[in-house]
Amino acid sequence: MNDYPVLARIRLNPHHRAVHRDLRDATQMHRTVMRMVPDNLGDSPRLQAGLLYRLEETDTSSTLLVQAAQLDPALLPAGYGHAEIKNLAPMFSALRKGLAVRYRIVLNPAKRERLPLDQKNKRGRVVPLSGADADQWWLRRAADAGLHLHVLTPTNLPPIRPQGQQASPMRHSLLRYDGTATVTDPDALAQAALNGIGRGKPYGAGLLSLAPASTA
Repeated sequence: MNDYPVLARIRLNPHHRAVHRDLRDATQMHRTVMRMVPDNLGDSPRLQAGLLYRLEETDTSSTLLVQAAQLDPALLPAGYGHAEIKNLAPMFSALRKGLAVRYRIVLNPAKRERLPLDQKNKRGRVVPLSGADADQWWLRRAADAGLHLHVLTPTNLPPIRPQGQQASPMRHSLLRYDGTATVTDPDALAQAALNGIGRGKPYGAGLLSLAPASTA
């Protein structure tokens, strides 16, 4: 793999009108972050750009993490926030089997409802998972992504309900997981970090952050 994405860390301006709007409306937030990627990317521009993002909020600040093949924060609304760009090549190059890592990810754990046999040609609704079911979902998805989890600490986040006339009516229940893990398959992990994990990527889910775990 020779092409690595970049990560923009944007400390949002709490006094900016567009920031207030985006924090209330996940559909608008998605539109704003998409302004940073090139135009003319076809029918699936987010997928083509490799764009993933996550909002991190504390009592005193809001920070937007945005990952994509190319990003230009200058295309954000003037005064939207202070952005720093980081090349993720060192992170991807460091992945190796047996590496101990710390991770953070926001996820939308869900499963498709099973229908009775007499409705076998129909698709069941997508059901959000919580508690132990969500933990088991993440354990399975992490294993598929080349991570053996040691610690998984869940934090419930406010649910996302997309707004707008063309938005999906589905409510996205979000969970943030923090913890430690060991890399079991560097190639699978690199693909998961590039493509994101699970549903809800247009609404701030799926971005996997990795860092070497302390050996102290």
